[in-house]
Amino acid sequence: MDLTSPEAADLLELQRLQGAWEQIAMEDSGVLNPPDEHSAPGALTFIEGQDFRVVTPAGELLLAGTFTLDSSTHPKSITWTDSMGADAGQALPASYQLSADEFVFIAADAGQPRPSHFHTGPGQTLRRFVRARPVSYTHLTLPTICSV
Repeated sequence: MDLTSPEAADLLELQRLQGAWEQIAMEDSGVLNPPDEHSAPGALTFIEGQDFRVVTPAGELLLAGTFTLDSSTHPKSITWTDSMGADAGQALPASYQLSADEFVFIAADAGQPRPSHFHTGPGQTLRRFVRARPVSYTHLTLPTICSV
C-alpha cells in the first residue's frame, strides 16, 4: 500500500482513534451540556476497529454502532451509524479533530449536510473527549491475607 494514499491516511487515523475515551463536554443545537441519553457521569466510549460503544461505569450499554472515516476532507469526516436507539441504521454525517489525547466531533442529524465548523446549530451535536487513562491502583495498601 502506498503510505501517502488516502487509504493509508485513514488507517493511521483509525489506529490513533482506538481505545477508551471520556466525554468532557457536549453541545446540542447551541445548548452546552444538556441532559443526554447517550452519556452518563464516568461513561466511556470505546473504539474498537470501526465499532464504538458507550458504557457506564456499572456496565450499562448506552449506545453502540459503527463508523467510517475520511481523513482527506477538510475538516476530516466521520460518519456514525448507531445500531440502537432513535437513530439506529441512519448515517449521521460528522466532522472530527483528533490529537494524541483529544477527540472532538460534530455530527448532524441524518439527511443534513456534514458540519464544517465546530460549533452547533439546529440539529447538530458536538462531543469533546479526552483519552481515558488506565486506572492505577498502586496507591492502595492491600490487606495481609495470612501471616506466617
